Amino acid sequence: MKDHVKILSPCGILGYGFPKASFWKGIEDEPDAIVVDAGSTDAGPHKLGANTAIVSRQACKKDLEFMLVAGHEHKIPVIIGSAGGSGGKVHVNWTLDIINEILEEKALMPSKIAVVWADIPKTLIKEKMQLGQVTPLGKTVPELNESVLDETNDVVAQMGIEPILEALSQNADIIVCGRAYDPSPFAAVGVYYGFDEALSYHLGKVLECGALSSEPGTTKDCMMGIIYKDHFEVYPTNPIRKCTSVSVAAHTFYEKDHPFLLHGPGIMMDLESCEFVESEAGHVKVYGSKLTHTSPYRVKLEGARKVAYRTIVVAGVRDPILIDRIDEVEKSVYESVLEQYSDMDKANYQINFYNYGKNGVMGALEPHNKAGHELGILFEVVAKTQELASMICSSVRSTFMHFGYEGRKSTAGNLAFPFAPSDIEFGAVYEFSVYHLMDVEDSTTLFPIEYINKESA
Repeated sequence: MKDHVKILSPCGILGYGFPKASFWKGIEDEPDAIVVDAGSTDAGPHKLGANTAIVSRQACKKDLEFMLVAGHEHKIPVIIGSAGGSGGKVHVNWTLDIINEILEEKALMPSKIAVVWADIPKTLIKEKMQLGQVTPLGKTVPELNESVLDETNDVVAQMGIEPILEALSQNADIIVCGRAYDPSPFAAVGVYYGFDEALSYHLGKVLECGALSSEPGTTKDCMMGIIYKDHFEVYPTNPIRKCTSVSVAAHTFYEKDHPFLLHGPGIMMDLESCEFVESEAGHVKVYGSKLTHTSPYRVKLEGARKVAYRTIVVAGVRDPILIDRIDEVEKSVYESVLEQYSDMDKANYQINFYNYGKNGVMGALEPHNKAGHELGILFEVVAKTQELASMICSSVRSTFMHFGYEGRKSTAGNLAFPFAPSDIEFGAVYEFSVYHLMDVEDSTTLFPIEYINKESA
């Protein structure tokens, strides 16, 4: 058994980019694997529902070229988690197309690709629902019913380490995972080489965001992780950054609903007793990570459905009289448009105002309610069809533009528009219709693996 294993994380999301010098410095440090997360639900359900990627094809290809060339030259695996952003079949195939293009252009043959699919048949989900084995993830998520499931586009599940371990055991050069629990592709490397599962998962939690746990933090730079028998170590490969005990601890404890307990597929991490120790400049060692296996084994399901269409307008307001009365004026504009379309069912559309510079981010939760000398106004109309959304939005814009209010000194327009046309058709709006946990008996067969051998010409 090796006395340590090294994992290079190039960036927080594949396609975000990283400095070339940082990457090649990481390769000089002889990692045992290059692992990168490619997905997230941070941006909401649109990418999953619309079957589009988080990043551009060109940005993804630029990052992948470095990784695939380095992996081929140094005989180390390249592992991609949540391919294409959401990890569905469309997203995985999009990534595979880019990989195949690079392999041919760079003559990186032979190469063995393992594809771990994460698409879950709706028939299986319905069977599990009838058995009471599909439960909402959180109190705000409603129970799943079959009609909502039928309206949902493809459903994916977050895989754990088990199918990735299988792909590693088959000596795959490139492992392309569908939707994965973010730390899983990193953790699988440590466990594959015989290291502690808790340390491996905790290291994965730190590495999956690239150099975000360094100072200054960023997702657009490289981080190295090293697992030992009783601890792990992290450091950025860029000399302008360093890890501190605070930066790594802070990253460990973010994005969780509990201060130190973190649930994953079939596991629960307990990080209460962790110790973060600064060693040489820019390096941090972490001790005390714990993990228990949960029963039943549960995976998180993700699915999105189309619910409406959106049209938006971005404008500016600098009149201090209007700024002082903005809530009153917006309420009056809203009521005026409702009256204009009184013959139309209000359930078919929704009008929203966002005042950036006055509660635009936190809304009613904002403790500082004082507006500045100007406001950025974003208003949107969400409706059953794009035509209806655009029609209502046009009325909101024109009503707002010339609305008279007490103290107004000019009959010119109330709004300054940065763009022409001012009305922007956003397109389809999606919601997470499936955001649930599902009990599974076998954590490997749920995620089938396809092997593709790319032979030399």
